[in-house]
Amino acid sequence: MSDELEKNVPTTPVEPGDAPGAEETPEGEGRDASGGGPEPGNGRERSRQEGDSGRGKGSGAKMELYDWVQCIVGALVLGIIIFMFGVRVVNVKGSSMYPTLHTQDKILTTNLFYTPKPGDIVVVQTNTYGPEPLVKRVIAVGGQTVDIDFDAGVVYVDGEAQDEPYVNSPTTQREDFVGPVTIPEGSMFLMGDNRNRSSDSRSSDIGLVDERCVIGKVLMIVFPSNLGEYYEPVKRELSRLGSVY
Repeated sequence: MSDELEKNVPTTPVEPGDAPGAEETPEGEGRDASGGGPEPGNGRERSRQEGDSGRGKGSGAKMELYDWVQCIVGALVLGIIIFMFGVRVVNVKGSSMYPTLHTQDKILTTNLFYTPKPGDIVVVQTNTYGPEPLVKRVIAVGGQTVDIDFDAGVVYVDGEAQDEPYVNSPTTQREDFVGPVTIPEGSMFLMGDNRNRSSDSRSSDIGLVDERCVIGKVLMIVFPSNLGEYYEPVKRELSRLGSVY
């Protein structure tokens, strides 16, 4: 009897996912690690993402290289402009600044935002002393008064004796200087460090120098000479490279 009842019970097909405890997997999602391999299509998606990532890295590297090139070119252009309009290399001629500077020293000068002040070494171009630039030290500027005791070899500015450790010898060569002299505004009184072998503001051939004649302030020696005070060959002293005072 029971066999007959079982035969007469209609059977309903079980749809996928209707079995107890089963969850329906949304279309397009792959199975988890415990359920088998990825669903078709995921491999292509990953390949596309990896390709996009590779192209992104390549573009980033190109942009970084472009930025570096731009910075380098900009720095070079700025350097050229500064060199052309504010910085120049000058060749020293003569021994009037010995021992601070030797003849044939290569020096770096600048006139960018420069105002002369006592103690500076400057390169000037005057019409009264020929076409060659002169390299001298500023002793006094406009408003100051210069006097020199040639017997003692002492220079006075505004009545104060100057400490001059850079001179080659005391200032005993008078030229045609008559002091005291008050410097007009916009002018400078210049002397070489080799006081007794220098033509400078003590001589009427040069006299006071207009500040507008300044080519530049001497910053440093970029290549030292191998010539001495009397142009005799000497050992090139690389220790002289660098700033001068």
